[in-house]
Amino acid sequence: MKYTFLFITLLCFTGIANAQDYWQQAVDYTMDIDFNHENHQFKGIQKLKYTNNSPDDLDKVFYHLYFNAFQPGSMMDVRSRNIPDPDKRVGDRISKLKPNEIGYQNIVSLTMDGIPTTFKTVGTILEVNLPKPIKAGETVTFDMVFQAQVPVQIRRSGRNNMEGIDYSMTQWYPKMSEYDKEGWHANPYVGREFHGVWGDFDVTIHMDNKYTIGGTGVLQNPGDIGKGYATEDVTPEPTENGKLRWHFKAENVHDFAWAADPDYVHDIKMLNNGTKIHFFYQVDSLIENWKNVQDYTVKSFEFVNANFGEYAYSDYSIIQGGDGGMEYPMATLITAHGSFKALVSVIVHESIHSWYQGMMATDESKYPWMDEGFTTYVQNLTLSHIYGTNPVNPNIRSQKGYVYLATVVEKEQEPLTTHADHYKKNMVYGISVYSKGAVFLDQMDYIVGHQAFMSGMMRYYNEWKFKHPTPDDFKRIMEKESGLELDWYFEQFIGTTNSINYAIVDVDKKDRNSTAIELKRIGEMPMPLDITVTLKDGGLKVYNVPLQIMRGEKTDTSVPGLMVVSEDWAWTNPTFTLCVDVKEKEIEKVEIDASMRMADTDRTDNVFPKVKK
Repeated sequence: MKYTFLFITLLCFTGIANAQDYWQQAVDYTMDIDFNHENHQFKGIQKLKYTNNSPDDLDKVFYHLYFNAFQPGSMMDVRSRNIPDPDKRVGDRISKLKPNEIGYQNIVSLTMDGIPTTFKTVGTILEVNLPKPIKAGETVTFDMVFQAQVPVQIRRSGRNNMEGIDYSMTQWYPKMSEYDKEGWHANPYVGREFHGVWGDFDVTIHMDNKYTIGGTGVLQNPGDIGKGYATEDVTPEPTENGKLRWHFKAENVHDFAWAADPDYVHDIKMLNNGTKIHFFYQVDSLIENWKNVQDYTVKSFEFVNANFGEYAYSDYSIIQGGDGGMEYPMATLITAHGSFKALVSVIVHESIHSWYQGMMATDESKYPWMDEGFTTYVQNLTLSHIYGTNPVNPNIRSQKGYVYLATVVEKEQEPLTTHADHYKKNMVYGISVYSKGAVFLDQMDYIVGHQAFMSGMMRYYNEWKFKHPTPDDFKRIMEKESGLELDWYFEQFIGTTNSINYAIVDVDKKDRNSTAIELKRIGEMPMPLDITVTLKDGGLKVYNVPLQIMRGEKTDTSVPGLMVVSEDWAWTNPTFTLCVDVKEKEIEKVEIDASMRMADTDRTDNVFPKVKK
């Protein structure tokens, strides 16, 4: 019996250790694209080396065929025509597309190691049965021939958009789905976010010589192209059929996007570390905005590099080419026909996606708040930095958006655990993922302390870049940096729609040298509290009330005034008395969360004497 018990115990520990081992699949794409701008179609030859780093043998694979979404009757079309608040850019437009306006990706042939596969197209997913399993640790080669038609631009991808850009080539090629410890992620394209496998791309595009192309990766033949890429003026030399050969390479990315237009101007700015920032835009009345925004872009990159981790690639392209803005590795496509501040804001936001979508690449279909929310949080700080505004809380606008969701439309809330495609309303999705996601980080700063938070954000980047982190991975980083237990925060703020509401009930003399501050939790979600006591002589004293469930408290010298830690507040108790070592007659004001980082749904009772509504 002793030996049996020992053997079982060893098996259990071995299983736990193996479950914690990290692995990810790898891809190596080589694509040759022959583009016909006259009928908006192209032929593609794709060679894909696929390495199965999982412990599982795979007898099937899945590809995304995103262009197939732009066909009448597609899931994107039906969803847009049935959701209560459809995206105005989509609406019912897909249902009205003519045969020469739709998008498609047709697979002509597909082999694995030279052996034909059997496959079936199901909407935006290609289901592939393999001639033999891909063994754990094995690398195989898929050879594909495909044909595609670029749709009229409806959403992100397409041709001839509202700003007159000829081609926005995103989600344009058959893309291998991600397989990880949770299995396959072959989600149909309904309209939200994306997920992909890390790998290398070698892409050659043959296109009419009138076009300039910008996108993911580094151009390998600038001397043949000119158009702002070459260090000297070069006259491009087309091939016999009047096309130029554009050859791009990108290493360690999970997607490849590009855009093309005959009217693009191409400028380059350099960061202090040598990173090249490319700008592709049309010459029109807004050219002054495009010239002026370049210095702001440099300031943005330098700020994020210094505070949240250094951008890992040699190049980044900002391309006029989309509806709104959409991020891709080493590139973004944005709109430009707005104000200068709008242009700055969209560039800052989309470029910061390079960190949380481009280099961290969480599964943003499952956890869109970890991409959009984190990006919005850093965007708010970055805009405050480059404009020099320095508000009390740069994220206050995001907080107000979330509080609106938590109060005015409270019944329509959904938890952040909701899959991106399954939110019942676009409005709820937008506020939840962008605003509440940003508030999540803002409150993390409040809970663990600014120094621990900032060092945690840098550690998160350094340890999890190029690894598809999950919420648990982020939680463990912050727990290690702060020494606090944070399960409760993730469970409450992500997994529920519980809201935060605290009040100061009374401030009264306790004895001749101290004062009792009566606090009440009204909302369902518990939080630690910073209580600022302003003295009549202008002095400040800050008291931190930790939650018992945190198993510790923050240490934060960045908080103005002397921080004194009180005893813990057990979250089950609706009230708490904070005794402060200040005479009641010396107190001018008492306030909960003077830093404005906690998303309290009613701040009128956060101050004593009470603020009138």
